Amino acid sequence: MTNAKITVSALAIAAVSATAAAARDNVQVAGSSTVLPYASIVAEAFGENFEFPTPVVESGGSSAGLKRFCQGVGTEHTDIANASRAIREKEIKACAENGVTDIIEVRIGYDGIVFASQIDGPEYTAFNQSDIFNALAPKVMVDGALVDNPHTKWSDFNANLPDAEILAFIPGTKHGTREVFEEKVIAAGCEATGAMEAMMAAGMSEDDAEDACLEVRTDGRSVDIDGDYTETLASIDANANAIGVFGLAFYENNTDTLKVATMAGVEPTTESIAAGEYPVSRPLYFYIKKAHIGVIPGLKEFAEFFVSDEIAGPDGPLAEYGLVSDPELASTQTMVADESVMGEGM
Repeated sequence: MTNAKITVSALAIAAVSATAAAARDNVQVAGSSTVLPYASIVAEAFGENFEFPTPVVESGGSSAGLKRFCQGVGTEHTDIANASRAIREKEIKACAENGVTDIIEVRIGYDGIVFASQIDGPEYTAFNQSDIFNALAPKVMVDGALVDNPHTKWSDFNANLPDAEILAFIPGTKHGTREVFEEKVIAAGCEATGAMEAMMAAGMSEDDAEDACLEVRTDGRSVDIDGDYTETLASIDANANAIGVFGLAFYENNTDTLKVATMAGVEPTTESIAAGEYPVSRPLYFYIKKAHIGVIPGLKEFAEFFVSDEIAGPDGPLAEYGLVSDPELASTQTMVADESVMGEGM
């Protein structure tokens, strides 16, 4: 019975592939709202410079994009997933269960996570990871004890911060940005303040303490944003005291309304990220369904165009928009040209 099912599945995929040109002739992309503007720039330029239709690029978040990507092989499924984090093992497993077994991972460059606020609002100009943890964690250290977070103003725990109500708009859990925010800001602050050590001293296992460190308060002072950065920007516009979490490129394109804070004494710039100095940065990716190459017209050409020196290099349009060019871009170009899938050579 199993062999019969496999044969039927293989025949179904082959049948879909044979009729692909008639079913769909444009590349379909979905995923990260951080990667969205870069992918849109490339898609528009691709449509203008190649004899292929302009790729369709949608947002929805890294997790949602990868979920769609992993739903199967065939023209009814997306060809590329954009992600502001690396694909997870459970997602690779979900892909494989649906026949998506050959995945090409493409790193396009780097981006920074910044904390920004109204340009004329309170002087949120300098944070460290401990400040964000003390503001947003459900339990914090006060006088050497781990207690329910009593802080209502930033100045409650750091006299150098404004005497303003705590309100932060952070990326929702389906966004790749959330994972970076948790790992490089909240978790780092948990450890730096001694909260993690206190949790373990109280009997938590290290794994449980690590999970607890990533939690945020639920009393309305930390607000998840499930949409893209434009929704966060609208929330900041409507709340003078608030801070928001953005990608560096989005901030740099909204400096007329936003001001940015340093993190651990480092200003977020393309230069500080490229040098590895800014502590809250992350690589950006897209993932290609190899089974669709040669089936969906222009798929490989679009991927090669995306990572070309002219587009993703330090002098290309993506760098002008805020992407930090990958020093190993040449290796990525070779990998895309060779259609090297994840796991090869391991």
